[in-house]
Amino acid sequence: MAAGVTEDSQYVLGWVHKLSPYSTPSVGRGIGELLLTALPFAAIWFGMYLAVVRGSFLLYIALLPLAVGFLVRLFLIQHDCGHHSFFPSRRANDYLGRAISVLTLTPYEHWRRAHAIHHATSGNLSRRGVGDIDTLTVAEYRARTKWTRARYRLYRNPLIMLGIGPAFIFVLQNRLPAGFFRGWRHWISTMGTNIAVASVAAVIISVIGFRAFLFVHVPIMLISATVGGWLFYVQHQFETTYWKPRETWSVREAALLGSSHYDLPPVLKWFTASIGVHHVHHLCSRIPYYRLQKVLRDYPDLRSIGRVTLLQSFRCIRLTLWDEESERLISFRDLARTAH
Repeated sequence: MAAGVTEDSQYVLGWVHKLSPYSTPSVGRGIGELLLTALPFAAIWFGMYLAVVRGSFLLYIALLPLAVGFLVRLFLIQHDCGHHSFFPSRRANDYLGRAISVLTLTPYEHWRRAHAIHHATSGNLSRRGVGDIDTLTVAEYRARTKWTRARYRLYRNPLIMLGIGPAFIFVLQNRLPAGFFRGWRHWISTMGTNIAVASVAAVIISVIGFRAFLFVHVPIMLISATVGGWLFYVQHQFETTYWKPRETWSVREAALLGSSHYDLPPVLKWFTASIGVHHVHHLCSRIPYYRLQKVLRDYPDLRSIGRVTLLQSFRCIRLTLWDEESERLISFRDLARTAH
């Protein structure tokens, strides 16, 4: 077993065995979920185009959040495809993931490999930097210069973290295989996606015009990026999350204890494809999202582990530093208060 295995790890291992029967995807359910997401997105997208052409501002505003919700859901279908958990067929998952990547501006193969590293290293203080949000420990922050502290504080500013940051990642950073410049597979995935995105955008612009494209798809994409960034933030940046050095770190403990149960209202659970049940997802990533709620119904004990409500999640914005002594995320204000 991995280093750092404790009685807690044995407890977590028990959950792995209990949840494994849920990890069988369904062709019929997958097709139904895809149609229930892709068709409304296409219809709403066209409705927004008509609203722009006819100058119907109210219709445009009414449809925009719906379009964002369905695009977020499409990205989460791509996410399940990356885990080969949406369809039983590995090939079907990959083809669908690549197709959706053109809409989400996220190169499928490159993202899938980086995301696998995130799952394999989440909560490991000795292996930060791939697929996660940069998080310093209190000791590391105190050892920094004024300039590097200021840079970290800027990075953790909500406007950067949840506004500019996600837009930068999806629109610009995803155009190159960031962090994997030596891997030819990452280059092929990224450049292939770029070519497909440019081709599809060129065709759409030639049909509806640049202005309509600018006012329809660009806002949907930018807002969806922020929503996706927020979901990823709350899934691991909550007060009682899990961080350990390599010597005492356990991948299974990190999965269950370092990922939140973001308990959202039913409508938001649907649009976010139950990704809020993130502790179960990290523990058994082969469970399709459309089975995650059943897991919670069958095992209610899992509901309280790492639970964060919608209201509580807004308080997570201030959490910026990992305090190794208290084993909690704290804010810059908490650190200043401790210093005084």
